[in-house]
Amino acid sequence: MLQIKNLMITHLKDNRVLLDNFSLTINPGDKAAIIGEEGNGKSTLLKLIYDETIVESYIEYSGEIIRNNLQIGYLAQELPEREKELSVYEFMCEMPMFFEVTPKELSEVARFLQIPAETFYEEQKMGQLSGGEKIKVQLARIILKKPDILLLDEPSNDLDIATIHWLEKFIRESELPILYISHDEVLLENTANMIVHLEQIKRKMDSRATVIKSSYRDYVNHRAAGLVKQEQQARKERSEYQKQQEKFRQIQQKVEHQQNVISRQDPAGGRLLKKSMHRIKAYEARFEKEYENMTEIPETEDAIFIKFGEKASIPAGKVVLEYEVPQLMVGERVLAENVVLNMRGPEKVCIIGRNGCGKTTLLRKIAEEMLERKDIKVSYMPQNYEELLDMEQTPVDFLCEVGDKDEVSKVRTYLGSMKYTADEMGHKIGDLSGGQKAKLLLLKMSMSGSNVLILDEPTRNFSPLSNPVIRNMLKNFGGAILTVSHDRKYIEEVATKVYELTEQGLVVREETV
Repeated sequence: MLQIKNLMITHLKDNRVLLDNFSLTINPGDKAAIIGEEGNGKSTLLKLIYDETIVESYIEYSGEIIRNNLQIGYLAQELPEREKELSVYEFMCEMPMFFEVTPKELSEVARFLQIPAETFYEEQKMGQLSGGEKIKVQLARIILKKPDILLLDEPSNDLDIATIHWLEKFIRESELPILYISHDEVLLENTANMIVHLEQIKRKMDSRATVIKSSYRDYVNHRAAGLVKQEQQARKERSEYQKQQEKFRQIQQKVEHQQNVISRQDPAGGRLLKKSMHRIKAYEARFEKEYENMTEIPETEDAIFIKFGEKASIPAGKVVLEYEVPQLMVGERVLAENVVLNMRGPEKVCIIGRNGCGKTTLLRKIAEEMLERKDIKVSYMPQNYEELLDMEQTPVDFLCEVGDKDEVSKVRTYLGSMKYTADEMGHKIGDLSGGQKAKLLLLKMSMSGSNVLILDEPTRNFSPLSNPVIRNMLKNFGGAILTVSHDRKYIEEVATKVYELTEQGLVVREETV
C-alpha cells in the first residue's frame, strides 16, 4: 500500500503551490488515473513518489510519502537522452536482474507484451524504436524487476491504435495497483476505477485536488452536474447581494442626509442618527463578510481557443492537395508503395497506421510542399515541437512579430485567456509542459490566419478535460485539416475521412477504430 499524507509541493521558479495538503492511498486493485490541465504538476507528483532526487532541483515539498518498502516500477514520459542512445540489449543490461532471468521467464514476458523474445538482444538504438516498441521494452525491464506498484506517465503517447488496445488490456488485467497519467479519454473510460484530479485555480494562485473512487465517465458527468449547480448557486447569491447592496445604499444615503440636516438643530436626534449610522456600518461589514464567503463561480477548462480560426475558410471543391509518390522512404528503407492522397475544400482528413509505418514522415513531406503554396495559407504542427519552437525564447517572444507595445499587450491577453500566468509568459519555452507548448503552436496558427492546418498528433499533450474543447475547435474550423492521430475521440468527432497508411499505400477506412 502506497500512502501520501499532507503533501505540499511548491515550484521553486515562481513559488507556485502545485499541491497543498494532498493525501492519497493506493491499494491493491486500484487503477488510479491522474488528470488535470497542462502544467499542473502531474508528472512532478509521479517523479516525486518514485525518487525525490529527480525533482529536487525545481521543487520543495513537505509531508509524507510512505512507500512501505514497495518495489516501484516507473515509466517516464520521455526516455532520457542517454538511454535513447543505448541499444535495446544495452538498455536491458542496465538492470542487473536481466542476467538472472531464465529464458523461460523472458519468453513469458515477451509473449505477455506481444513482442518477439529476440527483441531484448537487438542492437537497434532505443531512440530509433517506434512508440509502441519503446513502451513495451521499457515495460519489460520494469516487469522483470517484479514491482509491487506501477507508476506510468502518459504511457499511451505515440502508440498506434492496436497498441493502445493492448495497453488498455494490460492496465485492466494487471494484478498490480497502477497510478498513471493519461490524456486519452477512451483509455481512461476503459481502465480507471479511481480519479485523482489536480487543478490550479484563481489564476493558478490556489491548488485543488479531488480524489474519488469512480470511473472516469461517472466522474466527468458528476463533476459537470456539480459545476452547473455551483454556478447557478453562485449567480443567485450574487444577484441577491446586489439587491441587498442597492437597498443598503438607499438607507445609508437617507441616514447621512438626515444626519447632516438634523444634528445641527436637534442634538438628541443627532445622537440617535449616529447610532443608526453605527448599525449601518455593522451591516456593511456583515455584507462584505457574506461576499467573501459566497459560492465561487466555478473555473473550468472550456474557456480556451474559443475564437480559434473564426475567419478561416476555404471554398468547397478547391484543390487543397494532390499528392502522389511511388515510394515513401526513410534512407534506403521503403515504408510504403504508391502513396496517393487528394484533398478538396474544407475536408478534415486523418491518417492512422501502426507505429513505424511512416505517418510522420509522410506528413512532414507533404508539409514541406504545401508550405510553399501561395494560393492557400498553411500552418504545420509537428509531433516534435522543438522543430518549430526555440526552447530559449519566452512564449511572448515566440508569438510576437514586431514586438511593439500594442502587439505585446495583445499577445499577453491571448496567453492569459489560455491560463498562462504572468510568470509563465516570461519563462523559457523549454520549461513549459507539453500541453503549454502545444497551445503556443495552435495560437500561432490562429494568429497567422491559416486556412489549412497540418497537425501531427495535435491532442496528445492536452488534458482529457481540455481535449473536448480542442476537438470542437478543430471540428468547427472553416478551413481544411490534414492530421495524423491515434486519438479515437478525435477520429470519431473531427475527421470527415480516414486513411490507413499501409505498405501498399493509403487505404480508406470505413469501420470504427
